[in-house]
Amino acid sequence: MKWLNKLERKIGNFYIRNLMLIIIFGNILVYGFTLLSGSPDLINKIFLEPSKVMEGEIWRLVTFIFVPETGSIISFIFAIYFNYLAGTGLEQEWGEFKFNFYYFVGMIATIIVSMVTRIPATGAYINLSLFLAFAMIYPNFQVLLFYIIPVKVKYLAIFNWILIGLNFIGYLSSFSIGGMLLTLVPVLNFFIFFGKEIVTGTRSNANNFKRQQKFKSQVKTIEIFHRCEVCGITEKDNPNMEFRYCSKCSGKKCYCINHIRDHEHK
Repeated sequence: MKWLNKLERKIGNFYIRNLMLIIIFGNILVYGFTLLSGSPDLINKIFLEPSKVMEGEIWRLVTFIFVPETGSIISFIFAIYFNYLAGTGLEQEWGEFKFNFYYFVGMIATIIVSMVTRIPATGAYINLSLFLAFAMIYPNFQVLLFYIIPVKVKYLAIFNWILIGLNFIGYLSSFSIGGMLLTLVPVLNFFIFFGKEIVTGTRSNANNFKRQQKFKSQVKTIEIFHRCEVCGITEKDNPNMEFRYCSKCSGKKCYCINHIRDHEHK
């Protein structure tokens, strides 16, 4: 991300401090108010509704990120926990400027797609992109699924990627261009940051695999003529190893260069 490093050097002082905590606090306030009032009126007034925005309710372009992702208390707590985990983890890894940039790219992409397709939206797609990024950086981080089952976040990320793929296919089969575009919002955000790393990593892994296969095929062609009586090493194990025969041992006893002078005569 050289381009982002250059951008940070130029305008790195312009960012919102503790952005993830602000978003989580906003989610908690909206959820608490909705729970106490027993009415979704507040949510209906703040989620991203393109037609309402065009009528002048421009606050929806910002407030939609504070809409809770679920109605169940347990599910809400679980979602808040994951969002906090992913957001603060990325802030620590990247710094607050880069985290702000990542979040606002997802936010702007969601707004553009929603306004173009006229499909309402919340911050769920952005939060999903946060989790995918977190799993990319900390794949072996372990969480308690349902507060009971320990599982590494990379497996949860794989599950989310499968869901994204299934949702995309579902929208594709129904010819819903808007649905497909909204599904791709977290993917777009993710690949802006990690696309080059994934491509170069895949290419590197493929080259390493080819070299390993070539080496294995070469090793298989080596015939074994020498085997050390002490350690059992052969020229197949180490083509550069030297072997000697001991004149004091009965029979034709072979030893590697490491044990020719340090062994019991047989």
